[in-house]
Amino acid sequence: MNPAAPRKGFVPKAKALNCPNCGSQIELRALGAAAGVICSYCSSTIDATNPQLKIIGQWQAAMTIEPAIPLGSRGKLKGVLWEAIGFQQRGINVDGTNYFWREYVLWNPYQGFRYLSEYNNHWNFVTPMQTLPAPTTVMGTPGLVLGPDRYRHFQTARAYTWFVIGEFPWMVQVGETVDAADYVAPPKMLSSEMTENEVTWSQSEYMAGTEIWQAFQVKTPCPPPIGVFANQPSPFAGKVASSWKLYGLMCMVLFAMMVFFAITARGQKAFDKTVIINPASMAGEKSFVTEVFTLDGNNDNLEVNIDADVANKWIYLSMALINEETGQAFDFGREVSFYFGSDSDGSWTEGSRSDDVLLPNIPGGRYYLRVEPDTDPTLAGPISARIQLVRGVPYYFRYFLGMFLLLIPPIWTSIRSAAFEAKRWSESDYAGGSSSSDGED
Repeated sequence: MNPAAPRKGFVPKAKALNCPNCGSQIELRALGAAAGVICSYCSSTIDATNPQLKIIGQWQAAMTIEPAIPLGSRGKLKGVLWEAIGFQQRGINVDGTNYFWREYVLWNPYQGFRYLSEYNNHWNFVTPMQTLPAPTTVMGTPGLVLGPDRYRHFQTARAYTWFVIGEFPWMVQVGETVDAADYVAPPKMLSSEMTENEVTWSQSEYMAGTEIWQAFQVKTPCPPPIGVFANQPSPFAGKVASSWKLYGLMCMVLFAMMVFFAITARGQKAFDKTVIINPASMAGEKSFVTEVFTLDGNNDNLEVNIDADVANKWIYLSMALINEETGQAFDFGREVSFYFGSDSDGSWTEGSRSDDVLLPNIPGGRYYLRVEPDTDPTLAGPISARIQLVRGVPYYFRYFLGMFLLLIPPIWTSIRSAAFEAKRWSESDYAGGSSSSDGED
């Protein structure tokens, strides 16, 4: 073992030098790796590769920006101890409006440089790439392929450097510009930065701000993110597809139940009688009772069918199904009406000569019907009405109602997912265009 070699987990201490411009002390944490360092006192840009720390540029900052993560702070991210050694604020101008984000340079002597990027309190861990992605098309727009992931183009803009402080692996200066392009596959993002001389690529991964705060032990409260960021994972990722799959499964269960009960339904005719109702003789007591009949089995439904030979007339039957032994009565009433004729638009009809009602959970036993008919006494001719009772009929409405109600969760999830994606893409080059609502599984 080489005694001069640094031990694993040990981060070398910063080397202290003086700024050639103002004489203030400068701590070089990535000495030998950093290309440029910006003095935090006079804002001079210093060539860190020059043994004499030659000043290559200087500017007086028009504003002072305090990094949320103090330079020199150390924090463990992704199992590696990093030190924040540089900070810059960058921005783009869209339709006359400046949009700023902040970047932190992270350094570890065994891992090299990484970066943290923050916009509206959305954070990304950024890793320089050695492998170039392959171009492709995603949803009709330019995209990239890297490994198993397909990235959709989000935005291209010219990025400006507005403020810098600390150490950087390149000679960064205020006013520096690059042509930047972002491609997203939440929670990941690929970014390219192109200058006149080179193109660099990086891969970002979305992180919660609370994780950053905890890692670097930042004392101030962690502010909540604002809006939706380009590669922010959707809280509905995968839920839309799973909710529709669950809906399909539940519909299959309901359909199987419907088929089972339709096959096993007894459909037993318990009563069938035709009565003649004469409007001209309906003065006084109009009600009558039927003979007694038997409803077999335990609780089951009972369908009452009424067919009447009405023609341009109506009849209303107020009925009660009465248990002969207990006197328990189930009251209901039905109207049958049918009208027809012709006018300037042609022939027309209204109503029906038949009607039915389903009585649920009727106990077995001996019953009779009490029927009280009502109709227009001025109508001529008797009315023939056939009353049929069928015990244990298939009942489909509740199954279709269940399928309809089960639609609510997947539709609601789809709407919320689409709204989230609409917010994401509202700040892209495709604002107002379509976007996938559930592409992150």
